[in-house]
Amino acid sequence: MEEQVEKLGTIVSIWAHPDDETYLAGGIMAAAAELGQRVVCVSATEGEHGTDDPVAWPPERLGRTRRWEAAAAMAVLGVADHRFLGYPDGGMAALDPEEPVARIAALLVDVAPDTVLTFGPDGGTFHPDHQTISAWVGAAWDRAGRPGRLLHATMTAEHLETWGERYEQWRVFMTDERPVGVAPDDLAVDLRLTGAALDRKIAALLAMHTQVAPAVALLGIDDYRALNAGEAFIEAP
Repeated sequence: MEEQVEKLGTIVSIWAHPDDETYLAGGIMAAAAELGQRVVCVSATEGEHGTDDPVAWPPERLGRTRRWEAAAAMAVLGVADHRFLGYPDGGMAALDPEEPVARIAALLVDVAPDTVLTFGPDGGTFHPDHQTISAWVGAAWDRAGRPGRLLHATMTAEHLETWGERYEQWRVFMTDERPVGVAPDDLAVDLRLTGAALDRKIAALLAMHTQVAPAVALLGIDDYRALNAGEAFIEAP
């Protein structure tokens, strides 16, 4: 695992909502931080609408709580530089992309990463915010002169075969479309977490109680751990 992570160098990890980064790259970021590599994590929104009960969790309350949860998760992962961009949860696709693209490009020029991590064009779950941040980061990476490698989170064919039915029960996909599983040989990063590395990632996820509690209740903690033991990325096309 160390060899894969060392090759990533300085990492900028850019996502739509706090918890995206921990689900998809928590193990990578924690390992990189432990190895002394610079890790900058960016959340485009506070995830203030990420609830099925907006009466109990109005946006101001949920956004504030998710910031606290994210701070706890980043502390577990050892990521000291976590930035929020302040865009509206659920409303990113409606924004003029010029300002956010320019802002992200400036960040990439400033940090000069060796690796940029984000969603692929399908957003994993076809969430419009996920797809929008993927497009913004791709455009910003171009504008910044393509610093380092741009890697997109993906699911392997094996992962989908094992967990696809549970994803349907969990209702994670936002449309009738479904991701296409990637073959192992096509992966740029294929991280399998075990032992303390997996314990740390799960501890970080559990810090985000408002978001993960339903999944843990549905899957049980053993399956939840197994589901989140892999992190896979491909080179951006």
